[in-house]
Amino acid sequence: MAVPAARERARAIPEAAVARLAVYLRVLSGLEERGTRTVSSEELAAFAGVNSAKLRKDLSYIGSYGTRGVGYDVAVLIGQIERTLGLTKKHRVAVVGIGNLGHALANYGGFLNRGFPVAALFDLDPDLLDVPVGGIPVSSIGDIVEVCREREVTIGVIATPTEGAQDVCDRLVEGGVVCILNFAPVVLQVPEHVEVRKVDLAVEMQILSFHVARRNQESVAVPGVAGTDAGPPGRGGNGNGNSESAPERGDVDGMVVRP
Repeated sequence: MAVPAARERARAIPEAAVARLAVYLRVLSGLEERGTRTVSSEELAAFAGVNSAKLRKDLSYIGSYGTRGVGYDVAVLIGQIERTLGLTKKHRVAVVGIGNLGHALANYGGFLNRGFPVAALFDLDPDLLDVPVGGIPVSSIGDIVEVCREREVTIGVIATPTEGAQDVCDRLVEGGVVCILNFAPVVLQVPEHVEVRKVDLAVEMQILSFHVARRNQESVAVPGVAGTDAGPPGRGGNGNGNSESAPERGDVDGMVVRP
């Protein structure tokens, strides 16, 4: 596959499809470990929890269509997805904030197995400095720039409180980090060349709650069934005729701001 063509194809992939490609890769890696050489679209779709039509559409973005009656070559498809996701080289990871979450991330073996070795840990607490976590000594946040450059870190994970997140982000960027996974509940300002993924567990739970509430509303939408009072038309009801404002519902603007 020509490099320019591959780049253009990658740009055209929807973000939701990119997330599913990562799931397919995980499934395919497991199949390869068990000695499976080919897999049909129906089998792969079932393992990944999607329908086969969606899977075939997703794989068409990377130029993989399989062979009728045979399916997909597992090793070839792994290679295609890895190239698309930029996994042909390893990305060294730095975790900043070695609290409960950061400690768990530093000890997570799945990063290394999938090509994301943790290379540096940082924290403000003097009691943590030089203490190994997952085999890596914790460095001072003040050393982020120097250590990240020295160890060629490309991905930074921010697991700090809100008030320190932007400063940590700035230091990571100065140290050469181009990808940031942000667990702090704050919108980070980053240069154009830096990619940010925001992970807010509270927001994820609110989204889950929304889906449960919607299903409950659909299940009681039959006239005469108790619990159908959704409040006045055109307003967000809570079942008691009262409306909720956006802040009360916990709406969050997850945009990444670039200066």
